[in-house]
This record gives sequence, structure tokens and C-alpha cells, in this order.
Amino acid sequence: MFTICKAEVLADKVKAFEVEAPHIARTAKPGNFVLVRSDEKGERIPLTIADSDAKAGTITLVLQEVGKGTIKLGAFKVGESFADIVGPLGKDREFHEGGKTICCVSGGLGVAPMYPQTKAAKAAGNRVISIIGARNTSLFFWQDRVEAASDETYYITDDGSSGRKGFATQILEELIQKGEKFDEVIAIGPVPHMKAVVNCCKKYNLPVVVSLNPIMVDGTGMCGGCRVSVGGKTKYACVDGPEFDGAEVDFDELMARQGAYRTLERKAVEEPAPAYDPGHACKLEAAALALENARRKTPLDFEKESVALVANAIGKMAHRRASFDEVNEGYTEERAVAEALRCRLCKRPSCMKGCPVEVDIPGFIQAIQERDFARAAFVLKEKNNLPAICGRVCPQENQCEKTCVLARSSTPVTIGRLERFVADWEALHAPVVPNIAPPNHRKVAVIGCGPGGLTCAGDLARMGYKVTLFEAFHDTGGVLRYGIPEFRLPKAIVDREVAYVKSLGVTIELDMIIGKAITIAELFDQGFEAVFIAVGAGAPMFLNIPGENLIGVLSANELLTRVNLMKAYRSDYDTPVVVGENVAVIGAGNVAMDAARTALRLGAKHVTIVYRRSDQEIPARAEEVENAKEEGVVFRLLTAPIRIIGDDKNHVCGMECIKMELGEPDASGRRRPVPVPGSEFILECDMAIPALGTVANPLLTGNTKGLELNKWGNIVADPETCATSLPGVYAGGDIVTGAATVIEAMGAGKRAAKAIHAYLNTQKAAAAV
Repeated sequence: MFTICKAEVLADKVKAFEVEAPHIARTAKPGNFVLVRSDEKGERIPLTIADSDAKAGTITLVLQEVGKGTIKLGAFKVGESFADIVGPLGKDREFHEGGKTICCVSGGLGVAPMYPQTKAAKAAGNRVISIIGARNTSLFFWQDRVEAASDETYYITDDGSSGRKGFATQILEELIQKGEKFDEVIAIGPVPHMKAVVNCCKKYNLPVVVSLNPIMVDGTGMCGGCRVSVGGKTKYACVDGPEFDGAEVDFDELMARQGAYRTLERKAVEEPAPAYDPGHACKLEAAALALENARRKTPLDFEKESVALVANAIGKMAHRRASFDEVNEGYTEERAVAEALRCRLCKRPSCMKGCPVEVDIPGFIQAIQERDFARAAFVLKEKNNLPAICGRVCPQENQCEKTCVLARSSTPVTIGRLERFVADWEALHAPVVPNIAPPNHRKVAVIGCGPGGLTCAGDLARMGYKVTLFEAFHDTGGVLRYGIPEFRLPKAIVDREVAYVKSLGVTIELDMIIGKAITIAELFDQGFEAVFIAVGAGAPMFLNIPGENLIGVLSANELLTRVNLMKAYRSDYDTPVVVGENVAVIGAGNVAMDAARTALRLGAKHVTIVYRRSDQEIPARAEEVENAKEEGVVFRLLTAPIRIIGDDKNHVCGMECIKMELGEPDASGRRRPVPVPGSEFILECDMAIPALGTVANPLLTGNTKGLELNKWGNIVADPETCATSLPGVYAGGDIVTGAATVIEAMGAGKRAAKAIHAYLNTQKAAAAV
């Protein structure tokens, strides 16, 4: 798939590729774009679909070799394949009415993304005038295509080497002054070009549309990296655009943000990346070891003993802060058995009431007590398809362990750590052979390869259904992969759990944008009898305070996606990531802790958590808060940001905050933070990371007719069955509840699987009558 059928040099460092991508070609519209990844280590490059052929199943992409990513793409030859192409993305540009006069003003490479719009405008019966500008004649291409789709075409170059000498806006203004009545102007090209066209249109009160291509990572509205200011509001180019009313775009801010990674991009081209070394040569740790060895050779000396212990502890922490190795260690067999023996094996186990996936907790713990670890694994996996993940990241202290009878008088049994032990033991010794029902040849689609989708898919497969799981990203796991850092959840564990779900018979299709490449209605047309939506909430929340679009402000989603999904922490991967020396993370949930600890590992010297409530209200797991504090993260509590301050280069240089005090409880039950008048102060920082939760991503819901949503954009679904307003369509996890936990999403997946099974059996029974 994504094989190159044709490659062509169009101009200096400008190349066109015709690529096999049938799902995208079938539904591509003017204005749509795709994200292209060259290989396993490549970054995701946004490219507008310059042309498409639904019958041939191909799309045409045009790129200019500028940075390392586009240079790698440009080196591909006919017959070779790109690793991934995801799309179509962005809002469709429709031309329904004819009889208008439309002016298409292209600058440089803008000819390529403009061409499908020019063609569509002409096909709709409009009069189209095209103006094409470039630095010199060597950068012109596709003149024949543009002229065939235009009534009039004008060329202009900066140096006069072709057409007139000057800029595209000169021709636009001359045409206006001659009496040309434009109903709409479209500008595509470099940001300065679009800004100049917009200024010209403002002068004559003409409507103008621009197509923006800012920095992106995921392209699906999940990271917020492509945000732009339009009409004083923050918009995401990937889902709200890429086309906007040019008169409302803040071009100065856009140009500044476009340069956020320019230094890294230039360095990546000019200097070869150093070989990745997963190890960490800590001199302090080595010195501590030498001191320890020397101590053992001499008589006991309290002072030397103390120095050795302190140096050893500091050395280990220095290594931990610089490494993405997993922090929490699992139990040994002896430790696991000893902990399991604390369990009373209650006849009426209250712990099971706190488990969203209904694990037989006493059953698997009793097997550990008897050292029958294989049976413990079998019992676990009868209900939980992802035990190694749950054992690491689920908040058992608020669920099964909270309801353990021992918690009333002492500490509860550490059910989560026992779950992890069993899952890891099983992977090393005796993989579970699950009970799977005979195939019933009925098809179910699951959308989203996160914890909820994997759980639902696995359970349905075990019931005999033919399940296809569709994932928008190029890899599996959803939030388990892009959201949770390696030091908390190694991706080898995610791969292992996904492999188990696939072994149950689940088929996984990556790079599939349901709602764009294929709609839910089309899934039913293809023979799927039920659909479960588990796409997560996705879009990051921001504070809506001044300065949030400065360089150095990025959502926790963006930071974690760059580092976790795209492996930006590794020198042998192409995706860049920038971290400041003095980082402020806003929020105190688990994601905030992940972002803070990740920033430390990327090289930040100081990381501060800024939270508007007290430590009693911190929503993150106690274990994660403790780990963050151990690693040196500073907590500024009862503090709220009111603006982010930038320097003369639009870089973050500080954050104005105000102190808070707690008032009466709000709707969440937590005491409401109230500003303390006159307590404003400046917190020094050169990077700010909002970690405030997520809101519903409209990529799928906005393209699914008849799907009922609540006022926040979440899908309305029955809490017991996960049924939505559409027959045969179910939904669960964050897209229904808003941001929640991994295990809660898994619980929804399990309930949905049961409900889908009941629904399809009811249908079968009705058909037999």
C-alpha cells in the first residue's frame, strides 16, 4: 500500500508523486490534506492532496525539499512505498454554486494545493481567474493544468524571469482597479504571500479565503500543535480548517509559530544525527559504585558508609531523571506470593465490585498463593485482555483496592502489582490459550485501538465474531501508546497486549480515518452489522488566557505525542521536540505528572507544577505525585496562571499568576478556588505546558449524521449498554464520558461487547421468525 506509481521533478527541489491510496482517493475533496511518513523513524509531514483519481485509486502529492523530512520523502522512487499516508483530513471545500467570479492567487508551491480548488470552481460553472507568482521562472509548474481550469491566467516573478516582474498582489490590485468584480479571492502559498493578498482584499472589502499549513504532529485535532488565531479565537487548522476567512487570521502570530522548530530543522539537515544510545553514562553513579567497592575493603566507618549510601541514592536518581527506562519495578515470585497470602479470599469479595472489567480477583490471587501462576494468568485473562497494562497504569487504589476489606484496618492487598506480576510471568513462561467460540461469520467494526476498543474487539472475537479494528494512527494502542510515557508503560508491553488481542482473531487496519475515508454508514454497507466507537476525547483544552499561542506553549498532548508515539526523545528518530530549561506544567492530573517527568528527561533543569487547588484535591494518582516529587518536580499549589508573557521574539519568558484560596465546594465536590486580590506575581519560565484535560474531537462525530451529541460534543450513549441514537452503533470511553481512566474505558468496551452480542442475537432470532 502507498506505492509510488509516478515520480516527477516539477521545479527546483519540487517533486510530485502519484501514490496508490484507494481509500483516500475515493473520498478526497478540494482542501483536504494527508499526513505522510517516509519510514519507521520518519516524522508525519502534512501535504495537501494536489489531485486524485478515484477510479485509479491514486492521489497526487507535491512537496518541496526543505527540511530533513521532506528531503527523505523526495528521495523515494517509482515502485517504492511510503510507510504511511493518513487522510483525507481537513474540512472539504465545496463549490455548489456557479455564475461567480473567483480569483485564485497562488504563490510558489501554492499552485499544487490551489489546483483542485481551481478545477472544482470551474467545474461548478464559475469564471476563474488565476494569478501565479514565484521567485523566478524555475519554480513554475503545472501551467497547462492551471490554464485548462481557468478562464484567464497571469504569471509574475520577483526577478522578472517569466511573466511580469513584481508580486501577485500587483496584478490582483490592477484587475480590481480595472473594474473586475470578484465574488471571492482564494490565496494559497507562503504565509507572507497570503498576508499580502489578504491586505489587498481588505483594502477593497473583498472576501478572501486562505489555506493554512502550520506545524502539525497528529493532524487529527488531538495535539493542538496546529492552532491558529482566527477572529480572536483559537482554531485547529487540521479539523477547523485548513481554510479560514483570511481577514480574521493573525498572520504575525502564525509566522512566529512557523519558526518554532526552524533551528532544529536546519541542524537536522546540516548535521547527521548521532547514534541513539539508550544507556546513560552517569559519572556520579560510577563514582558511587567505586566508593561502595572501596568501603567493602575497609573496616566499617560510619562516615564513609553514609557518604556511599547518599552518593548511591543520588546517582540512581540522576540516572532515573535522564532515562526513559521503566521506573516502578515488579514483584519477585517470593514477594508476590507473600503479598497474595495477605488476601482473605472473602466469600463475598468486595474488591470485585470495584473492578470495571469484572476480574475474578480472589480466583487469580488464590492461584498465586498456590504458586500456580499459569492458572492465575488464565483466570485474569478470562475477563481482562490487557492485564500487564492495567497492572501498571490503572488506579487500583480508587477501585478494587479501595474496596478491599483489609483497607478498613490496614493497607489493602496490592491487587494491581499482583496483576502485573502474573501478566509479566505469563509472557515469559506460558502464554494463555484462551477459550474462543466457533466463528459465527458475523462482522463487527470497532473504531479506535485504545483500551476500550481493544477490550471490546477482544471480547467479541472470543464470542466468535469477525472483528475489524480501525485505527487513525500508524500504530496501535491509542492513548496507551501516544499518551503514557515509556518510563511508566513500556511500549513493548503495549505491543505484547495488542498481539494477544490479534491472536484472538481481531484484524487491525491502521491509517484509517473513519468519518472521512469511510463513514459509519459505509461500514454497514460493507457488511458490518454493528459498530463500536472508542475514539477517545482527543482535543486538548487550553486556558484561554493571553499568550497561549506564544512559541514555547504546547499542550501536554503535543509533548507526549511527539515523545511517545513519534519517539522524539531518541536521536535516531526524525520528529523534533523542544524543551525549555525552566518549564511550567499547568494542571495536576496524571497527564500533568507525565508531562512534567518527561520534560525532566528531555533536559529541563527546573519543572514546576502549577495547580489552582491544594494537595488534597490533586487528581493524579498518589504514586505519580510521589514519583514526580522524588525526581525534583516542584509543586506550586493554590496558584493559577492569568497570562503568559512573551519576549520580543514571541518566545515564552514568564507567566503571571495569582494566588488562590479555597471557597465552597463546586459541582465536582471539590472546594472552588477563589483568587486572592492583589496577590499577582511573575513565575519565571521559558516553556508552558497546559495539561488541563481534553474535549471531544469532532473528526468522526462531525461527519456522522444522526449521531446524538451532548452540549460538550460527546456522544450520548446508554451507560449500561453503550447504545447510541443510531441502531447498531455503540460508543464508550472518553468520547462519551469525557477524560477518564484506562480501566473505565475498558469497562465500557466490555459492556459494549455484551450489548452488541445481545443485539445481534436478537436480530438473528427476529429474522428466524
